[in-house]
This record gives sequence, C-alpha cells and structure tokens, in this order.
Amino acid sequence: MRKIINDCEQWLRAEVNNAHASGIVLGLSGGIDSSVLAALGREALGRESVLGVIMPCHSIDEDEADARLLAEAIDVNFIRVDLSGVFDSMLNAIGGDFNSLVKSNMKARLRMVTLYAVAQSKNFLVCGTSNKSEFETGYFTKFGDSGVDLMPLANFLKREIREIAKILNVPEKIITKAPSAGLYEGQTDEGDMGFSYDILDEYLSTGKLSDAKARERIDVMRRRSEHKRKPIPIFKF
Repeated sequence: MRKIINDCEQWLRAEVNNAHASGIVLGLSGGIDSSVLAALGREALGRESVLGVIMPCHSIDEDEADARLLAEAIDVNFIRVDLSGVFDSMLNAIGGDFNSLVKSNMKARLRMVTLYAVAQSKNFLVCGTSNKSEFETGYFTKFGDSGVDLMPLANFLKREIREIAKILNVPEKIITKAPSAGLYEGQTDEGDMGFSYDILDEYLSTGKLSDAKARERIDVMRRRSEHKRKPIPIFKF
C-alpha cells in the first residue's frame, strides 16, 4: 500500500504542475476521507501548498473538533468559514418547505462555491474527498462534493482508505469514527445506505455478494446515480 500511496502523491504533484497551480484546497469535515486526502496532500506538496477549509453549516460541534484535531496532527494549514447564515438566507430567499435531502444538497453546493472562491484566490485546485465506495453508489451531491478539479481518492475502497489512514498517522479517533455526513446527531452513512461499507466493498471488489437484498439495493443505487458520473449531455448537430 505504501507504493500505491507514493504513486498517488506523484500523480497529485503532476496534476498540480500540469495545471500550473500552486497547491490544493479541500473541505475538512472531520471524517476519514478528508483526513486522508489532507495527509496525502501534505506529504505530496508540502505544508504551504495545502489548505483545508472547515465549513460548518448548522453542523455537529464534534466534527469541527475532529477536523481541528487532524489539522494539528499532520500540521496542515486551515481556515474556518461558517456557512450557517448564508444557508439560512438562501432558504429564506428561495422560500418553500424543503425536505432534508434538498437542504443537505444545498449545503454541499454552498461548500463547493466556497472552496472554488478560496482556490481561485490562491491559484489552487479544488480536490474532492469521495472514495470509490461512495462514487460508485452515487453517495455524493452532484455539483456539490463532486464539483471539483481532482478526485485523488475515487479509486480507493473505504477499507483501503482506512488502511491508508493508519499509514499516514491519521488520529485513531477519526479512523474508528462511524462515517457520517454530519447532517444530524446520530446520522451515519451506513444507516442511510442500508448496508455496511464492508458489504459494499466486497461487492465492488469481487462482483459477488451473498446478501441478495443488499446486492439489489447497491445495483439500484448505481443505476440511479449513473447520471452523476457522466459528462453533461450536449446536443450535437
């Protein structure tokens, strides 16, 4: 795995250089994926070429504390941009009684806008934190956390992300933390999906799964989210 990490870091340096950029910016959520990406960037590019952005939006305090824990542990620069007021103003401006999914996607897209504003001001590229397990099932927001310049982790399964986290000295508290979008107290990715990451990773890596119900659900998620992974359709003459 260390060789793959080295290859990924070399790829990241090449992408930044080819874009004539000065570094990368990413959202620091306090979760394992953003922590691994920050650590990869820190090793690949150095401290001054990586910037984490903590973007609470009526978020859980523990997530911000974990993001700060990670930043201190790997010595990476970060800033904090509270989007709660912006989010409230946007809801009031649009009007309507939106459900939780709509609101969650709005938050993700506000964070995308924030990251690009910060990145452009520094000549940085925006890096996405999605792993393969999330990317293949569409467990991300279109033009939100998928609105990025680079996706360094999108070929790594969740179990591989955990392995990389240990090698890169991500704090144990973050590694063992239940994966969550931090939408509300007690919310977890696996609860939303209806199966564990271990089950999902097994299916994605082998194409086989004894749990027929989980297999069917994963297949449905992949079909329904296919539009998220495709380029925008353009009419051709």
